[in-house]
Amino acid sequence: MKLTIIGAGNVGATTAHLAALQGVAREIVLLDIVEGIPQGKALDIYESLPIVGRDCRVIGTNSYQDTANSDIVVITAGVPRKPGMSRDDLLTTNAGIVKSCAEQAIAYSPHAFYIVVSNPLDVMTYLTLKITGLPRTRVVGMAGVLDTARFRTFIAMELGVSVSDISAMVLGGHGDSMVPLVRYTTVAGVPLAELLPPERIAALVQRTRDGGAEIVAYLKTGSAYYAPAAAVVQMIAAVADDRKQILPCAVFLEGEYGLSDVVCGVPVKLGRSGVEEIFQLELTEAEQEALHRSAADVRRTIARMEELLQQAAS
Repeated sequence: MKLTIIGAGNVGATTAHLAALQGVAREIVLLDIVEGIPQGKALDIYESLPIVGRDCRVIGTNSYQDTANSDIVVITAGVPRKPGMSRDDLLTTNAGIVKSCAEQAIAYSPHAFYIVVSNPLDVMTYLTLKITGLPRTRVVGMAGVLDTARFRTFIAMELGVSVSDISAMVLGGHGDSMVPLVRYTTVAGVPLAELLPPERIAALVQRTRDGGAEIVAYLKTGSAYYAPAAAVVQMIAAVADDRKQILPCAVFLEGEYGLSDVVCGVPVKLGRSGVEEIFQLELTEAEQEALHRSAADVRRTIARMEELLQQAAS
């Protein structure tokens, strides 16, 4: 597999490093518009591989020509959140950046599988889908994998148990209205509701929704990148290794869960051909309503993005 990562910031470079360490690609291209940054980071990653015994060609570049015929393209380019900044605040700048990235990437890799990480994630995934003209099975956003990992982490911290014992699923948009499915959350097969009182579960759900903002508040001048990069690599590996793995991803919906013409996080099966199946869980009325509220938030932001892009074009 040839993997291209657009954006050599913290998320992009960490994704490249983890992907190289895990051996999910034979060649990794790290691209950025800033001269020297992708070249230096790629060489540093390359030089680490003899130590861990991995054979993978890692190159840094400022030219999309070097990304030609990629099997997987990851778009991480964009402006990171700053303290007090909502994901919607990123909309105007990142829409322009992602639009340019998608236009140039698709010209050189028309058959690739695209993973979008740039924020606001669900909206940037929608934009990438429209710009590339690819089927929805070839363009997804990394959101639910990260949000689910955060939920599992907080549960493990609360109960003092291994994260590997916790099974969970977070649906909806990547933001304040995300929908952690408590009813489907178990610890070694035991429903979470049997292990924690409702008020503690509610606190963990809220901490999950605030997961990104919590890290931004600590870092002051940056945002999370270790966990987001790990989430991306899990998705890359599912496709590269044809794992048929069920993961919550942001995908364009065409009637599933009663939603259409919107990108929203739902469980999908990822394999070599991309999104091979969208799983429709049985939701309660309250869960369904929460998912629709989350999708409505995404739909409003999509409408605003399209308005801003039209204004910029005129």
